[in-house]
Order: sequence, then C-alpha cells, then structure tokens
Amino acid sequence: MPASKKRELDLKDFPPGTVTEYTTLVCLACIFDIFTKQLGLAPRTAFSEVKRHTPTIEELTSRTTTRPYFDSEEKNPHCPYCGSAQRWLARFDTFCIEGGKTTDAPRRALIKKLPKADEQFLLIEKKSDSRAVLFEWLDTVRGNLDLNDALWLIDATRMYLERREPKTNWDEAFDELRAVRRSSRLSEGWERDGARLFLAPSLYSETLLIQYLVSRSHAHGGLTLEGRLTLMDLIRRLRYSGYLDQIGILEREPGEVFEKLIDHLASTREWSNVSIAAKRRISTGSGSDRVAATNKATTKKASKKTAKKSSKSLKEKPTEPEPDVLMSEPVKLHYLIDRRDFLDKVKSVYASYAA
Repeated sequence: MPASKKRELDLKDFPPGTVTEYTTLVCLACIFDIFTKQLGLAPRTAFSEVKRHTPTIEELTSRTTTRPYFDSEEKNPHCPYCGSAQRWLARFDTFCIEGGKTTDAPRRALIKKLPKADEQFLLIEKKSDSRAVLFEWLDTVRGNLDLNDALWLIDATRMYLERREPKTNWDEAFDELRAVRRSSRLSEGWERDGARLFLAPSLYSETLLIQYLVSRSHAHGGLTLEGRLTLMDLIRRLRYSGYLDQIGILEREPGEVFEKLIDHLASTREWSNVSIAAKRRISTGSGSDRVAATNKATTKKASKKTAKKSSKSLKEKPTEPEPDVLMSEPVKLHYLIDRRDFLDKVKSVYASYAA
C-alpha cells in the first residue's frame, strides 16, 4: 500500500461536515537556503531549527499563501518560488475539528491512537464563534461542488442534511435520487418516494437558504431548487411559506431579515441535536406511505392541563410568535496538524545538504 494511503486518519466516527481538511505544501529548499546561505548556519544547525518549526494556523488554512508555503493540485508539483522538484517539498495535513457534544468523544479517541514520539502530530485549540464556523462550512461546501453542474443542488442538499442529521443513512436516501421537492403534507422531516425526496416545508426552506448562501457569489444572485433567486425573491418565498413566522423573524427590511436568518442557522450549529419528531420512511410506491403523526393521547392530555390557564389570556390578547433570542455562540476549534511527511522530508533534505 502506498505510504500516503497508510497515513490516512480514520475519521469515520465524526459527523459529516464537522471536520475540515487542509493540505499545504512547503518548499524545504527555500527554507534551508535561508538558514544556510542568508543566515550562514551550518547544515546540522539548520536541520535542528527547521525540524522544530510548525507553521501557524493562518499559514496552514489561509486561502492566500506566502513563501515558502503554497498550494498545488498537480500530481508532481514544483515550488513556484525556486522551481524545486517534488523531493524538496513537504506536506502539512491539517484537520480542523469543531468542538461540541457530537465530536468530543471521537476526537479524544482519535488523539489517543496517534503516535506521541517526535511531535509527529500537534493539537492546537482556537476560539471561534458559531457564525464564523457556519461560513467556514459554507466555503468548504462551495469548494467541493461544481456550480456549473446542475447536480450540485442535490449534492448541496445532501451535505446539509448529513450535517443536520448525521445518524441517518443518507446513502440510501439519495441513491439514484433525481429530484428534491417541497412536501405539502409533511409537517416535519422527510420521505423518499421513488426517485424523489420530499422535505417538510421548514426543512425545504432551510435547504433553499443553504443553496442560496453557497451560490450567491457565483453569478446574479443565488441558484436554488426554485431557480435563480435574488435576496428579495428568497425572503418573499420564505415569508410566503411561513418559515419566517415559524422561527420568529418579524422584521421586514431585507437586510435585517437576512442577518436574522444567518444568526438562526449559526445558533443551531450542532444540528445533530435538532429534534425531529416525525418518523421517516423510504417509499418506492406512489406515495402511500405517510409520516406517523405525533401521539394524540399525549397531546390531548397536555392540552387539557393547559386549556383552563390559557383560554383567558387568549381572549384578552392574540398571541404572536416570539422572536428567537439569537446570539453567536462561542465554539472551540481543534486543529490537528500531521507533521509526519514534513519530518521525513526534512531528514532527506538535510542529508543532501550535509553531503
């Protein structure tokens, strides 16, 4: 098995969308030249200094790179600064793991398995917030999709649902899927009918919002399952569907509504904890399967207890949906840096300089 395959980390226990991988190349020829030629250090001293080096999180994850770091998708890359071949280049693999209830246990288990010698792996923690995490996730989704391919809408829907409900078998739900539709009879959840996936109105509205956010910078608004929409079009559809009222957004100005929508998505960052009351089924028929209703007996009992207390207040003043108290939540990001390839290449480059 190739060395690169042997070194892959097992991330299957992490919910989809909670781990972002970054790969950054560094030119060791550039680094050694600085230490040996410009600073006049002996190769052995330069080797010791370089071996201890670890780039900053910004250098490993930034979209723009500076010498001696660079990005390349070529099979046999060359340094864009000095032209050095692949044997002079080392790779840093960085895994950004979102902190939270769904990732804490698998993260601890993964770290226990990693080798401790020679600082082959480093773990760096960084404080962030739920809004920043949401936009990082959206950027990752955008980078993994071809927005010129019509199938990206279904792929984006799947990525969102995988993050929202990581315990669901989405391979089965999206197998040979051809369309995603808004359901007129589901109150919550989703169901498969033939080659179509039906989503409850609120879930479908969130899907449109995610698709808009992913593609809005592509060209002329955002492309969604409802076609290309401007911000005004999107808000009008969300208001008409009742989604804005459902989540308590009462503002009318488009900019304020948009900010509230972002805050709402960000405030529910751990989507795997979202309660989905309705049961879901996979149907291959003509739609005869129905989502199970909530327990009527329980509902009836609860309504009896509160009927007397609430009837008087209902007569006095009509109720309005209370807006959510939304705020950006603090989030801890765990950056796991794989230095194994870097350490191996440093040794081989030092051997060349020492010779």
